[in-house]
Amino acid sequence: MAGKVLQLMRLLGWLILLEAQAFEIPTNGSSENTMILWNWPQMIFHLCKITEDIRSLPEESGEGVDTVDPVTLYSYKVQSTITSRMATTSIQSKLVNNSPLPQNVVFDVQIPKGAFISNFTMTVNGITFTSSIKEKTVGRALYSQARAKGKTAGWVRSRTLDMENFNTEVNIPPGAKVQFELHYQEVKWRKLGSYEHKIHLQPGKLAKHLELLAPLLAHHDGLCHELVNVWIVEPQGMRFLHVPDTFEGHFQGVPVISKGQQKAHVSFKPTITQQRKCPNCTETAVDGELVVMYDVNREEKAGELEVFNGYFVHFFAPENLDPIPKNILFVIDVSGSMWGIKMKQDLTVEAMKTILDDLRTDDQFSVVDFNHNVRTWRNDLVSATKTQIADAKRYIEKIQPSGGTNINEALLRAIFILNEASNLGLLNPDSVSLIILVSDGDPTVETKCNVLERESRGVANWKEKRDRQEWAVTQRELKLSKIQKNVKQNIQDNISLFSLGIGFDVDYDFLKRLSNENRGIAQRIYGNRDTSSQLKKFYNQVSTPLLRNVQFNYPQASVTDVTQNNFHNYFGGSEIVVAGKYDPSKLAEVQSIITATSANTELVLETLSQMDDLEEFLSKDKHADPDFTKKLWAYLTINQLLAERSLAPTAAIKRKITKSILQMSLEHHIVTPLTAMVIENDAGDERMLADSPPQDHSCCSGALYYGTKVASGSIPSWANPSPTPVTAMLAVGAKPLESTPPPHVIRVMLLPLENDPHFIIYLPKSKKNICFNIDSEPGKILSLVSDPESGILVNGQLIGAKKAENGKLSTYFGKLGFYFQKEDMKVEISTETITLSSGSSTSRLSWSDTAHLGNERVLISVKKEKSVTLTLNKELFFSVLLHRVWRKHPVNVDFLGIYAPPTDKFSPSVHGLLGQFMREPDVHIFNERPGREPGKPQASLEVKGHKLTVTRGMQKDYRTDIVFGTDVPCWFVHNSGKGFIDGHYKDYFVPHLYAFLKRP
Repeated sequence: MAGKVLQLMRLLGWLILLEAQAFEIPTNGSSENTMILWNWPQMIFHLCKITEDIRSLPEESGEGVDTVDPVTLYSYKVQSTITSRMATTSIQSKLVNNSPLPQNVVFDVQIPKGAFISNFTMTVNGITFTSSIKEKTVGRALYSQARAKGKTAGWVRSRTLDMENFNTEVNIPPGAKVQFELHYQEVKWRKLGSYEHKIHLQPGKLAKHLELLAPLLAHHDGLCHELVNVWIVEPQGMRFLHVPDTFEGHFQGVPVISKGQQKAHVSFKPTITQQRKCPNCTETAVDGELVVMYDVNREEKAGELEVFNGYFVHFFAPENLDPIPKNILFVIDVSGSMWGIKMKQDLTVEAMKTILDDLRTDDQFSVVDFNHNVRTWRNDLVSATKTQIADAKRYIEKIQPSGGTNINEALLRAIFILNEASNLGLLNPDSVSLIILVSDGDPTVETKCNVLERESRGVANWKEKRDRQEWAVTQRELKLSKIQKNVKQNIQDNISLFSLGIGFDVDYDFLKRLSNENRGIAQRIYGNRDTSSQLKKFYNQVSTPLLRNVQFNYPQASVTDVTQNNFHNYFGGSEIVVAGKYDPSKLAEVQSIITATSANTELVLETLSQMDDLEEFLSKDKHADPDFTKKLWAYLTINQLLAERSLAPTAAIKRKITKSILQMSLEHHIVTPLTAMVIENDAGDERMLADSPPQDHSCCSGALYYGTKVASGSIPSWANPSPTPVTAMLAVGAKPLESTPPPHVIRVMLLPLENDPHFIIYLPKSKKNICFNIDSEPGKILSLVSDPESGILVNGQLIGAKKAENGKLSTYFGKLGFYFQKEDMKVEISTETITLSSGSSTSRLSWSDTAHLGNERVLISVKKEKSVTLTLNKELFFSVLLHRVWRKHPVNVDFLGIYAPPTDKFSPSVHGLLGQFMREPDVHIFNERPGREPGKPQASLEVKGHKLTVTRGMQKDYRTDIVFGTDVPCWFVHNSGKGFIDGHYKDYFVPHLYAFLKRP
C-alpha cells in the first residue's frame, strides 16, 4: 500500500512540475487549513481527486475502501438582480466535512468574460475571510508577507472559452463547515434584438466526481433545494421574457416566470428528485447554463435617458429604420493553420454560403481568400444579385486550405478595393463599408528565399526583379505592429474592420487591436462543431446597419465625464450605451441631442430626462439597485480606459490612463488588470490573493461597438431652419389670430375640431376670416394642396369617430401625406407615426420623439406629442398639430390639424381645398343682420360670382393652446363651403395619399 501511495504522490509531483509555468502553488507545509487556488480548472479536479483517493485508501489491516462521500453540499444559491441592464450576481455555496479526516473542498465557478468581481468572502470553521481591493503591487506585497510568515496564501488566475474561472481550494478539518460567496457585476449587451443573462450552474462539477451531493440526495429526497433567483427591473417596461431549455428537457417546467409591466422574476428550484440524472442516480443533472432572454419597450427613437444620484445612462436602440446599403469585403484565411477543426467545408464554407444568401440586393461585395498568396473572387465590388452570389458560393466551395498566413497583404488588398471604388465614385454615398476578416490571427509565410524566387519568376530585368523582391518582402511583413501600422495608414475613415478569430490558439489580442484601431471589434470563434452557427450569428449582428456617424451630445455645462459618445455605425438589434455624470444641484433635467445619418436622411434626436421620475420608481422595488447608474458608468469608463491604454501612443499617455484606471478600481471596489483582491482573516495573518485574468483589450466584453470620445457639438446648421414668421405661424404664447398680417399675407388653416374638418382662411385684403367645414365620410382622401408644376402636394385622409351622435358620424383628419416630387421625398403623418420615404428607403419616428430629420432641402421637425413642422428649402412651411383625446372616450378619437402659412413659392396653377386660396379671391361682405341664434349674426358674401349667406361665429385655433384652443371669430360658409370653394367638395377626392388633383 505504501508503494501505491508513493506512486500517486510521484504522479502528483509530476503534474505540478508539468504546469509550473502556468500556476503557482504556495504552501507552508501544514496539512490543515491549507488554501490553494489553482490556475488550471482541470488541474483542480485531478489534484483534488488524487488527494481524496489517498485519504480514502484502506489501512494495512485490509479494511475495504470507504465509498461514502465525506463532504455534504447543503446549500447552493445563485441570485442575480438586473436593473436597467446592470447585473449583479452572487454565488453562495455551503459545505460540511462529515469525515473523520481533513478534506479538500473546492469552490470553482464560472463567470462571464468581462464581468468585474467586486467581493469574495469565505468562512472556514468559524473563521471569516473578507476581501479588499489593492493596487496590484501592494496586494502582492501583502501576499508575500503572509508567505514569509509561514502562513497560507494563493493565486486566483484562470480563463476558459467565453467564461472566466474563479477557483478556491481549502483543506478543512473533520466536522468543519465552509461557506463561499462571490459577487460580480456585468452589463447586459443587446444582441439580435434581446438581452441574454447566462448563469453557469455547476454545483456538482466536483460533486459529480467526488459525489459531494450524494448525502443530500439520499436523505432529502423530494425536498425543494433553492438554486437560482433572477430579478429584472427595467423602467422602460418589459417587451418579452423567455427562458429557453438549455438542459435537454430535463428541467422542463421547473423555471417559474413571473412577469409584470416593468419587473420580472425567474426562479429555478428543482426538487432533489428532479436534480437526479436518473431515478436512482446520485449524480446531479444541474450542470450547464440557465439562460434568461428579454427585451424592453422602446417608444422614443432618441432612446431612454435614465438619471439618478448624480449619474445618467443613455440607452439608444432605434427601430423602424431602413437598412443602409453596405459594401462588404469578406477576407477569408485559407492557410494550413486554419484546417482541421478550424476550417472544414461543412462548417466555415457552409456558413459563408448562408451569409452570402443574406446579402441584400442593394449591397455590394467581394471575397478575398489568402494563405501565403492572396486571391480575389472579383477585383472590384459587384452587386449582390442572385447570379453573382451563386458564382461566389461556387468559388468558396472550391477553397482548399494550405500554406502560410499572409494577413498583411490580404487586408491591404481588401482596403485597396474599397478605397479605389470610393475614389472612383462607385459607392453609394449613403452606404457603409465593412471588412470582415476570418482568420486564426497567426501571420506566417514561406521562407524568404521561396518568396523571392516565386515573385521573381518570369522577370528578366534584374532591377525590376529586385524591386519585386523588395516589394514582396514588404508585403509579407510578419511583425504584428507593422501589420497594424500598414492597415491604419491605408484604410479610409469610412471603413470598419471586424475580425473573427477562429480556434482556441488564435492570436486574439492582435485581432482586437487591429479592429479597435479601425472602427470595428473582434470576436473569438471557437473551432468546434458549432463554428458555423457562431460565424452566422456574428454576421447577423453587423448585417443590418441602420445609422452611421452617431454622435451623442450633452450640451449642458454641468454634465461631465461622459463615456465614448461617437460611434461609426449603429446596427439593428443592438444597443449603444453612453453614461456620464451631472450636478443635481445645478440641473433640473439632463438634455441629450443625438446626430446621425440614416439610409435616406440626416437625423437629430432630442430628449430630456426628469430627475424625480426614476427615483420614485426605484424606491418602490426592493430588488432594484439604486446604484445602477453609478456602477454602469464605472463599468463603461474602466473598460474604455483599458482599451485606450492598450492603444496609447506614448508612455506618458499610458501612465496617465493607468493612474485613472487604478483610482477608479479602488474607488468602486472591483478587480481589474491593475488591481488585486486581498482575502484575509480578521487577524490579517492568513492571506490569499485574487489576481485578475489577463487584460481584455476590447472595450467592453460582449459589446458590439468601440467608439471614441468627442466634445459635445452643436446641432448641424441644416437642423436649424429659418424661424417661421409670426404672421404666418403663431407659436405658443403668441397673439391670437385676430392680429392683422401684412397685406400680402394669406393665412390658411385646417382645424379639425370635435366635428368635421374645419377650414379657416384669412383674407388680408378684406381683413376677414372665412370658415367652412367638409362633411364627408371616413376613408376619403381630400386634396389640400396640389401643385404639379412645383411638384408639391398635401393630401389628408379622413377617419371617423367611434360612434355616431345625434344620427351623425363626425370625421377628422387621421393621416396627412406630403409629397415633394423634385426631392423624391414623401412624408406620411398619422396619429401614431411620422414616416419619411426617399426612393426605396424609409425612416420612421413616433410622436414620443423630439427630433429633426431630413437634408439640406427638406427638414422635418417633431416636437414630442405636440407638432410636426415640415420645411422646404427654408422657405416653405407646413405645421401639423397632434390632438390627443382620452383613450377611453366613448366617441372622440385622436386627430390631426394642419396649418399652411403664406408663401409665394407655389406656381400659379396651385389648387386644392387650401391651395386655391394662395391667390386671394375678391370678397365682399355686406348686409349684416341678426341671425337665427342670438350672438350669431348673418351677412351676405359675394365671391367668385356667387352670393352666399354666411353666419358669424367663433372657431378654435389650437396653435396657442393645443388642449382648449383659442376662440377665433370668422364668417362661416355653409354646405361644405359651396360657392366659396371651386366646384363641389367631392371634386377634391383623390385615389391615394400621394395623388395630384386632376382638374377638368
